[in-house]
Amino acid sequence: MQGSGIKDFTQGNITKQLVIFAWPLFLSNLLQVVYNLVDMVVVGNVLGKVGLSAVSVGGDLSHLLTFIAMGYASAGQVLIARYVGAKQTDKIGRFVGTMSGFLLICAVVISIVALSIQDKLLQWMNTPEAAYEGAAAYSAICMVGLVFIYGYNVVSAILRGMGDSKHPFIFVSIAAITNLALDLVFVVGFRMGPGGAALATVISQGLSFVACVVFLYRNREKFGLEMHKGDFIHWDGEMLGALVKLGTPMAIKSASIQISKLFVNSWINSYGVEVSAFAGIANKISSIINLISNAMNTAGSTVVGQNIAAGKFDRVKQTMGALAKITLTVATVLSALICLFPEPFFGIFTDDQAVLALVDSYLPIAVLLLYGSAARAIMNALLNGSGNYNVNFATAIFDGIVMRIGLAVLFGLVLDMRHYGFWLGDALAGFTPFVIGVVFYFTGSWKKGKMVS
Repeated sequence: MQGSGIKDFTQGNITKQLVIFAWPLFLSNLLQVVYNLVDMVVVGNVLGKVGLSAVSVGGDLSHLLTFIAMGYASAGQVLIARYVGAKQTDKIGRFVGTMSGFLLICAVVISIVALSIQDKLLQWMNTPEAAYEGAAAYSAICMVGLVFIYGYNVVSAILRGMGDSKHPFIFVSIAAITNLALDLVFVVGFRMGPGGAALATVISQGLSFVACVVFLYRNREKFGLEMHKGDFIHWDGEMLGALVKLGTPMAIKSASIQISKLFVNSWINSYGVEVSAFAGIANKISSIINLISNAMNTAGSTVVGQNIAAGKFDRVKQTMGALAKITLTVATVLSALICLFPEPFFGIFTDDQAVLALVDSYLPIAVLLLYGSAARAIMNALLNGSGNYNVNFATAIFDGIVMRIGLAVLFGLVLDMRHYGFWLGDALAGFTPFVIGVVFYFTGSWKKGKMVS
């Protein structure tokens, strides 16, 4: 029997459903970016460009370690959505226990491994000497708190898979407010530097995770979750197999994109602390650019997943069209704003003129990132929502490694365009999922996906 908290997207107005479902996701993503931006703004204004560089490098390294959580949580969201679409909601509780237990073990293992090789990773990233100590402190604290990041991603994916995007937003709001307050205490008040910013982030994420778990447990009947303690220890082999098959290519995609970004940023860091500091700002601007795209991609994946499982293929096509209208319109508006008014976007982080001198050359890259992000959202919703393991794996390899590193090397090293070339290669590679998705769409093979038990 389907719980009253579960949303059915196999009927009704698709555009309205996407907007209503995606709006809290957008706000959630916005708040996640905001509390990361708070780290950058506070550190940049208190500690200057060396602090900015430290948080930039440490943040890049810490974000890399979330690839398992991002990939498998996204896969879990799609599989839960497909259980809903196939009217098999009685299986969701067992699946939740299996996924949660598996990812908890993953978080602990990755934390231990990352801490043991932290110095090698920072050296590989060409961390500027002046920022090395701060980057090490920031990344070490985030590594210790990795279990909270994994846990929050799992619980949020469970809710999103059942069509609830409102409550993840509420819990991110808790994290954002807490992070701002603790940043002021640790960085401004206690002068703890980049490590203080990391500590503020980890504590806020932990609080958000706990609140999310308590909510889900108290409302388990509303969502039709029939869970037992044993489900978190004795995993369902078939469900774990389905999660691994779909989650592995998604995790590889997440990891390969992050690795390629670290590769790009390691070369960028070698051009000096000013370029490294601006790269940190550019990465945050890129995060803002991806807000709408990620929200629509996440919402679209759930809607597509439900309708494929229900065999309603016309609604899948309508979903793709609605996604295109929304994301491309937003990309056009934001492109105009960022080109006409660059100062409000970049000047908030620092007043260092040597850093801000790089803004003009970066604006075309920002526009490419906007349209690449919009295009990805359209086709990633289909690629992820279809649950096709092979296409997702191919996308992971080409998007994350072949194109991103290949184009970065071509423009940055072969054509000697320096840091600008690395940025250009990364931006152009962002269109890869769109190209693969178009081919996948017209083959019609996305219709052949079968529901997994």
